Amino acid sequence: MIASVQRRAQPVSKTDLDEVLALAREPLAELRNERIFISGGTGFFGMWLLETLVHANRVLGLGCRIAVLTRRPEEFAARAPHLAGLSEIAPIRGDVRSFDFPSGTFSHVIHAAAELSTRQNANEPGELLDTMVGGTAHVLDLAERSGTSRLLLVSSGAVYGRQPPDLARIPEGWPGGPDPLDPCSAYAEGKRTAELLCAIRSRGKALEVKVARCFAFVGPHLPLDGHFAVGNFIRDGLRGGPIEVRGDGTPRRSYLYPVDLVSWLLNIFARGQRLRPYNVGSPDDVSIAELANLVSRAFPSPPEVVVCGQTVPGSPPERYVPEVSRAADELGLRPTVGLEEGLKRTVSWHSNR
Repeated sequence: MIASVQRRAQPVSKTDLDEVLALAREPLAELRNERIFISGGTGFFGMWLLETLVHANRVLGLGCRIAVLTRRPEEFAARAPHLAGLSEIAPIRGDVRSFDFPSGTFSHVIHAAAELSTRQNANEPGELLDTMVGGTAHVLDLAERSGTSRLLLVSSGAVYGRQPPDLARIPEGWPGGPDPLDPCSAYAEGKRTAELLCAIRSRGKALEVKVARCFAFVGPHLPLDGHFAVGNFIRDGLRGGPIEVRGDGTPRRSYLYPVDLVSWLLNIFARGQRLRPYNVGSPDDVSIAELANLVSRAFPSPPEVVVCGQTVPGSPPERYVPEVSRAADELGLRPTVGLEEGLKRTVSWHSNR
């Protein structure tokens, strides 16, 4: 059951997409009749961006056209036939480091490639780093060649490195960073270098680069068999349980629903300051054990939750929680879908397939 879920995706609900449009109508209006390039368009972020832009085309008469970079267009067509066959979406085959540039110009570029793969980060850190750095350089080449006026870099909260246990939320100005001598820092260092490349390559040029540092999310299209605990918990619940917490359940995380994720990205893209990073996530954290119980309660018949690990007395919990006051104060952005509601919508989306 779960394998087929990952192979073929159903559309996001109209309710969710209407909510995005209500929260991002102004930024979307700036994309009217424009041509947009999206790298990473078949990942979690990319699928939500595509669904939103297509919905805006239908509802708002937006008239934008989207080129989507994907390694294997045939797999994209099989997984998302409701998107792949649309006239306004043009799949571009290729590796992000070396794809052939499509003809014509792109007014806007969204670089959302290289979502975190724990397996690749651990087993192929050099390949992952090369993909992220080389891919960003190649996307910047495309932007320069095609006369792009604005580029959104989808970065990550991983750029801050390990969050100190006594720091409740990470602000954008926190001076931390990952360990450069740890090969498992490849993903984090790749995102840091991507930000630096954007700053260097846009210096003294008309290209406006906006930076969104994304944290943790839950919603339709999130993989259920990856490294995301919340996805694994939903997978366990769909199988009837038990929901298994493999550690001691004490790490603390926060989760933003994609309605807010996409509306924040679009608002940062349109109204954020140039080369000023904005954290994207929820400031309201829960422990992993609490999260597992919230996932259980999102099912009509709540499955059992089992915590496998033992807590080490006196050990402070690991944290990965953003401070988002910059997005709130400068752009008026706040979460609108709470975690419990987001979990219910996600479980419902999977259960109805």
